[in-house]
Amino acid sequence: MPQKGIWGSNPHSSASFEKDSPTVIVPVTQNPTAEAQRSAAGSADEEARRQADEAYMALALEEARLAADAGEVPIGAVVVHHPTDRSTRRPLAEPRVIARAHNLRETLNSPSAHAEFLAMQQASEALGAWRLADCTVYVTLEPCIMCAGLMHQARVSRCVYGAPDPKAGACGTLYAINADERLNHRFEVTPGVLEDQSRSLLQGFFATRRKAKHPDQPEQPQ
Repeated sequence: MPQKGIWGSNPHSSASFEKDSPTVIVPVTQNPTAEAQRSAAGSADEEARRQADEAYMALALEEARLAADAGEVPIGAVVVHHPTDRSTRRPLAEPRVIARAHNLRETLNSPSAHAEFLAMQQASEALGAWRLADCTVYVTLEPCIMCAGLMHQARVSRCVYGAPDPKAGACGTLYAINADERLNHRFEVTPGVLEDQSRSLLQGFFATRRKAKHPDQPEQPQ
């Protein structure tokens, strides 16, 4: 007499077994269609984020060129505000640029007048708050210790930078203030967005400056 199959007691089921038949375990697999849909949605989200990052970094590069025109080291920054519901993590409004700035250290004779430092000050004024928890800072050069520290103090959610700074970078190159677990706030960092353009702008600026100081010196290869 056939015993119950693994799917039920229907004696006509193909999953029925004789008395001494070994137990067969059929693995339950996830729905491949749903998995594919989730994967496609994730890829679309990543692509949308990449495009947005590049668009905002292009604005930061515009600021960097303004710095170069003023004789300043060409570094630019923008701050994007993306208000988010704390409980659901859903956006409450469309992201918008609330601050733009470029390096003005020579112009203002101020050691703190870095592009992202000035942009964060503008962002706080625009929001009427010192916390920038729903903000992303875009800057063409990796932040230094001072600016990464200000991002920590301002509780920014994310920093996106263009070229790494091998001499002063504090968001992954020399230091990783953004990820230091000893601190009471950590933030996401996305490096290398429009890196080539950011690096080229800096290299061109310093090459021009060297040539002006030493017109007879042969140009160094980049």
